[in-house]
Amino acid sequence: MVDATQIKEHAEVIGADGVHVGTVDHVDGDRIKLTKTDSPSTEDGQGQKHHYLPLGLVAEVEGDTVRLSATGQNAVDLFEEAE
Repeated sequence: MVDATQIKEHAEVIGADGVHVGTVDHVDGDRIKLTKTDSPSTEDGQGQKHHYLPLGLVAEVEGDTVRLSATGQNAVDLFEEAE
């Protein structure tokens, strides 16, 4: 597992395929909290929400980039929404 202290705020999160997944807001326990700005408004008009990704998906951290072991779409499918 990657050292969570290496993950910086506002780092870009990309899938294993290089697709942009989101931007780090901060690390929250064993999850990465992504900024709302990358979250589309929902169909029910609820607006943007924070999403979380498990730290276990992180393959490596290179400077201001967090690369996941999952593809971008697979990572989006694994999003957990803020309650």
